Amino acid sequence: MRTGSEPATARSALRMRFWLAVWGMVWATFGVVAFTLLGRPGWAAACGVLWLVVGADMAIIVRHIRQGAHWQPGRDVPPYPPPDPRR
Repeated sequence: MRTGSEPATARSALRMRFWLAVWGMVWATFGVVAFTLLGRPGWAAACGVLWLVVGADMAIIVRHIRQGAHWQPGRDVPPYPPPDPRR
């Protein structure tokens, strides 16, 4: 059921995002090296730009992880206001 408060109650799997970013960093680095050795500077530059974007994303993810846990409701408290039974 949608409550309209989803942006305020959204959760993100930061550790999964971090490891996916690491995977992207490995592939972008591989792409830069491979395309440079093959003499394809355009593709190497594209992989380099992707490497920068992934690096910035990783920095943001690490910052959010280091901020620590914010208030999270317990198991008995739903992450959104309960629905109004009068509706």
